Amino acid sequence: MKRTITHLADGRELIYFDRRDDADRSAIDRRALDPRPMASELRYDPLTEEWIAMAGHRQTRTFLPPADECPLCPSSETRSSEIPAYDYDVAVFENRFPSFSGNFGTYEDVGGLSEVRPGVGRCEVVCFTSEHSSSFSRLSDEQVGLVMEAWADRTAELSAIEGVEQVFCFENRGEEIGITLPHPHGQIYAYPYVTPRTKLQLGAAARHRGGNLFADVLAAERAAGVRVVAANELWTAFVPAAARWPFEVHVYPHRQVPDLAALSEEERAAFAPLYTSVLRALDGLFGVAMPYISAWHQAPVRQDRDLAYLHLELFSIRRAPGKLKYLAGSESAMGAFVNDVLPEEAARMLKSQVDL
Repeated sequence: MKRTITHLADGRELIYFDRRDDADRSAIDRRALDPRPMASELRYDPLTEEWIAMAGHRQTRTFLPPADECPLCPSSETRSSEIPAYDYDVAVFENRFPSFSGNFGTYEDVGGLSEVRPGVGRCEVVCFTSEHSSSFSRLSDEQVGLVMEAWADRTAELSAIEGVEQVFCFENRGEEIGITLPHPHGQIYAYPYVTPRTKLQLGAAARHRGGNLFADVLAAERAAGVRVVAANELWTAFVPAAARWPFEVHVYPHRQVPDLAALSEEERAAFAPLYTSVLRALDGLFGVAMPYISAWHQAPVRQDRDLAYLHLELFSIRRAPGKLKYLAGSESAMGAFVNDVLPEEAARMLKSQVDL
């Protein structure tokens, strides 16, 4: 793998990950860009003990442009995009409209009981391929391996930023999910706090009696077997017994590691065919491209790393042909989920589509 660092016209960092050592990455960004926005303002909610980012500049981000104006496609002689090269394998760059950054402004007291501080951190875009009409499920095992190299590299680099407490790699796919760009890509958030979901999981792990909670969940699902969708020697994909979403799959390595950077070469290679087979199974359920969120759960940077267990949670909001699960009153107001699809039935349906 070749890793090349360069910069865009407004100073944002761009990193190319290439399979070939002779890839030419000398192209420069020819655009005249506006100054970078100030970092978001974090406000503390004393009732939930959560930090909320106020990022008004994100209202102006690019929204579903036509294919010939896609900012994630390679540049050409007649059009400049976010990626100056005329072709690329995997490209990672700082988000032009970040939720968190190191470009601080002025942050004033807002009154009440809410504490205010700058949204220190970083947000990056990960372009999985230069092919606009492709998808993660159609990537070759070699290409998935390169994406994993990028994820691991960025996890390690972003974890070293002062003030960053957690690194989150994820993909949103489908207009129903709320994507603003259809080009195959994901994002990475470097948070200045440990996220609420991670706090909940690690709190449960700390209270668990016996071995590691995540390892015990994996072992129990493998032993039960009924909800296992796909598996190989190093990874298992299963529908959790208490799935919140109509179609939800968790993918665990068999070895406990804190984050993507800690995976071995063998584990990274074994992940690719299993994961893409699960993605294709999702698309095969109803014969349409399934909207989904794919989320890597990694250990916080500075705490509870011995409790954490790297795993991926993949879920879709589609519950049937032409029907979506909306987070209505119970879910949105109370955080109390009601699932429309029995997890065992979801596992059966997905397993019937797996081509591993």
